[in-house]
Amino acid sequence: MLTHREIWQAIDTLAIRSGMSASGLARAAGLDPTTFNRSKRMAANGKQRWPSTESLSKALEAAGTSMEEFVGFISNGGSLDGVDSLSGFTADKGGVPVIGFAQAGDGGFFSDGGFPVGGGWERVELPGETGSGGDENMYALEVSGDSMAPVYRKGDIIVVSPNAAIHLGDRVVAKTTEGEVLAKELRVRNTKRIVLASLNPSFDDREFKPSQIEWLARIVWARQ
Repeated sequence: MLTHREIWQAIDTLAIRSGMSASGLARAAGLDPTTFNRSKRMAANGKQRWPSTESLSKALEAAGTSMEEFVGFISNGGSLDGVDSLSGFTADKGGVPVIGFAQAGDGGFFSDGGFPVGGGWERVELPGETGSGGDENMYALEVSGDSMAPVYRKGDIIVVSPNAAIHLGDRVVAKTTEGEVLAKELRVRNTKRIVLASLNPSFDDREFKPSQIEWLARIVWARQ
């Protein structure tokens, strides 16, 4: 039985293998650019959204990939033979990849689904139970600001799981469509707005339309 996670991860794999982002794949398929974005994968009420057969068929045609190959992506857990991906790093390469927030805002480090890709990552060692938590796509970011102080301070390492379920009140990393990467607390998330709160009272909360957020991923651990 195919899972929601497997299908969407395979779509991310399809995009990366084709040299495109998820939104680029959607555009190439003649679909709305946000069709495959992470923000489209869950409804505001937390219900899972699945890609339609039509959108998947168009994406496969645009990528020149057969359904058999796509199913192979699922069978391989989203691994990308010959592609510079970070899938599978926690189990056999030691630690998780880490970059700074300034780098995270640059292109080439994430797929549109919020999964780590590309080169330029360093690695950080984590306690065994954290590094083997079942999400092979976990990555780490080095905090560079004070908006989440005193919980997270400059130089702290936060570990992010793009596959973890997100609920109101969770601490998350968000990437906007403008390329800004933020560590905040998720206060409001519905069809009209997303409110990301700073824990430091000196910083204002940030409010966005859902279409302005490329992806959200939950912070699962911090090294301080």
